Amino acid sequence: MAKSYYPPMHTAEHILNQTMLQMFTKERSFSAHLEKKKSKCDYHFDRNLTEDELLTLENKVNEIVNRNLDVTESFVNIEEAKTNYNISKLPDDAGENIRVIKVGDYDTCLCIGEHVNNTSEIGKFKIISTNHNDGVLRIRFKLEE
Repeated sequence: MAKSYYPPMHTAEHILNQTMLQMFTKERSFSAHLEKKKSKCDYHFDRNLTEDELLTLENKVNEIVNRNLDVTESFVNIEEAKTNYNISKLPDDAGENIRVIKVGDYDTCLCIGEHVNNTSEIGKFKIISTNHNDGVLRIRFKLEE
């Protein structure tokens, strides 16, 4: 059974994670709290982001959102998932067939959450704030219509 997330916010999280990977070659967020009004993602990171980096990050996420990419799902068996993906966030009861979510040609990852059908349904991505403490960078964000 899929977790209940606000689909636009959850899909925006996928795009944020891939953008962080591309900009900083870090891992995806190790913790996320997603809600309709605002959300946050935590990353293992050695510092806070500069104002220029935040602006670039926000702009890149919005560029991807504005590409109107289709969001699709497929399934792989657990052995293929172990070989090709990071399975550390999968719940213990994920089963034998694991869902893969693709955001166009931009992001592919295992996921049990709900998503939009196209990035045009997300709205504008806006970073609210960030902070860095004990090796953790927290990014708070919201979506605007």
